[in-house]
Amino acid sequence: MSIKENVERIFEAVKEAAERLGRRFEDIVILAASKTQPPEKLLEAYEAGIRYFGENRVQEGMKKINQLKDKMPEAHWHLIGGLQTNKAKYAVRYFEMIHSLDRESLADEIDKRAGKIDKIQDVLIEVNIGEEESKYGVKPEDVKSLFEYTLNKKNIRILGLMCIPPYFEDKEKSRPYFVRLREIKEEIEKEFRYPLHHLSMGMSHDFEIAIEEGATIVRIGTAIFGERVYS
Repeated sequence: MSIKENVERIFEAVKEAAERLGRRFEDIVILAASKTQPPEKLLEAYEAGIRYFGENRVQEGMKKINQLKDKMPEAHWHLIGGLQTNKAKYAVRYFEMIHSLDRESLADEIDKRAGKIDKIQDVLIEVNIGEEESKYGVKPEDVKSLFEYTLNKKNIRILGLMCIPPYFEDKEKSRPYFVRLREIKEEIEKEFRYPLHHLSMGMSHDFEIAIEEGATIVRIGTAIFGERVYS
């Protein structure tokens, strides 16, 4: 199938999942996870209706943004991969939203770098919902502490939470992890009286379940672009 056909199929599946819960298709961001994909494939996805793109690596993302900014003027660029503190200055300059805030030192650096260019940086707190050693993210029990710490930063706006649960062939097994992230979000909203607008969760194989459990951003790579090609 072409990228255009894949995008049409994803749009339909997202719409159906949203409507099952009485939600609106327009309220869910379909973020094309474009790591390692060449610029021409991103342009195909854009022409098919995708407007949000998520890159895992700062430098790869910077290069694509520079290459495509004239051809994709309405594109929104998010950083969805782990962020090293020394790359924060570039991330702040190039990305509208950072999905991977997971420690106080990174909050300090994002705040400092955003302040230098007079920007309020939108972020999501990444939660290691499965407590896997191989994954980035703050532990579930430490989310509130990091949230409270970051709340005092003048140049950061926290918009929600993000997670990547353990991978299961049976996608239904992802559901409890999505439920837990939503519960953490609701606990923060209640305790701090602060609205969190986004839950970034769900990927190509389980995004429909994520939407059923409250996802507002789904990160879809393979189902749009096909299997990833590594150079």
